[in-house]
Amino acid sequence: MDNLEEDLTCSVCYSLFSDPRVLPCSHTFCKSCLDNLLQVTANYSIWRPLRLPLKCPNCRGVVELPPMGVEALPTNVSLRAIIEKYQSDSSPRHPFCEEHHRQPLNMYCIQDRQLICGLCLTVGQHQGHPIDDLQAAFIREKETPSLLLARLSEQRWAQVCELGEQLEQEKARCEGLVRQDRQEVNEYFQTLELVLARKRQAYLEALDKAAAEVSRTYDPLILKVKELQEEQLDLVSVGSSVEEEASPLVFLEQVHLFRGRVEEFIKIPLPLAINLSVTPRAAEHLQQNWPAVTIGSLEEAPVPKVCCCARCGGVEASLESEAGGDQPELHGQNLWCELQTASSVVLLGLLLLLAALWVNPVGGASLGFSLLSQFSQLVHGLSSELITSVWDSAGSVYTVMEAAVERWSSQLSSVGNEACQQLTALFKTLTSQ
Repeated sequence: MDNLEEDLTCSVCYSLFSDPRVLPCSHTFCKSCLDNLLQVTANYSIWRPLRLPLKCPNCRGVVELPPMGVEALPTNVSLRAIIEKYQSDSSPRHPFCEEHHRQPLNMYCIQDRQLICGLCLTVGQHQGHPIDDLQAAFIREKETPSLLLARLSEQRWAQVCELGEQLEQEKARCEGLVRQDRQEVNEYFQTLELVLARKRQAYLEALDKAAAEVSRTYDPLILKVKELQEEQLDLVSVGSSVEEEASPLVFLEQVHLFRGRVEEFIKIPLPLAINLSVTPRAAEHLQQNWPAVTIGSLEEAPVPKVCCCARCGGVEASLESEAGGDQPELHGQNLWCELQTASSVVLLGLLLLLAALWVNPVGGASLGFSLLSQFSQLVHGLSSELITSVWDSAGSVYTVMEAAVERWSSQLSSVGNEACQQLTALFKTLTSQ
């Protein structure tokens, strides 16, 4: 087929012959190609006016055409018939059905919108479907797009555009609301964070005060113990050097001095071991109070005042539970707790006495003597063991009482300070007897 197409191609335009004409030299060309060649040749020809010269593109020979020109040349009828048959055979053919062998797809199924064969329509999947010729269906639906476009009126276009603008405005409004809510959420939780930070800082400051109180309580005692340790180590060193002294006179002098230092050191009372309790504990307080705190009452959430207080009962119990403990130390702790109880009673009586003297100085004097006699009986009514222990431990108890009075004086009012002074004076009177 390729060779045949080459033989049916014009050597001038390289296309299939269109209205082929035969020159006197027996070469064939398209009529339009010969007209173009004749026009070009006539512009430069000095040939006889009754004849039209033409140079053949194939053989290069000059031929004379009739006065009528290319129109008078004979048509190559056989070649034109061959070209028409070739064109008809080369036209596209219907494809074959993949389901039914060698059956052309020459029908158009309107329902499924696809080409089908005859067997598909009679016994296949498209049985009973409406069909039509593909070209006829194409011609029938040719005007459908324009009809559909006509239905898209200007009014509907305006409605669609208006709806689009409305949706854009609603979207912008909702986005603005979301941004506003986001800002409010951030501000709200930032406020909560500030409140929580203040509560946390207040709690930590309360704990710092408790830590400072612990330091004020224990640091002097620890310093005192360290001084005692250094003093005892120094005495041990001095005693070792005295033992190595060879001179009798110097030895006796050093022993005398060493004996004095040791006796003075032994007389120094040991500080009492104070057992402080930090109350309230953070875990217990938070578990008891903070679970019930709501967001609205966060500002009113309780922050405790953490304090450190001595637990006499706890010390006494712990000391009693130790097997083989130091009994004098245990006795001193019990004595201290009993003294605290007695001092509370005495302090209460002194406060009542001061109040009576302030209300009625004259009548309060007699009342004061009465109260003093009753308190004297109360003091004498204490256990003999307590009185004996007071005399035996006067020095150490006096030191403890001075520290207690100093600590209490910073927390009581002016009346309380005066009462503490009177209590101290009373205790000094008792110890001096």
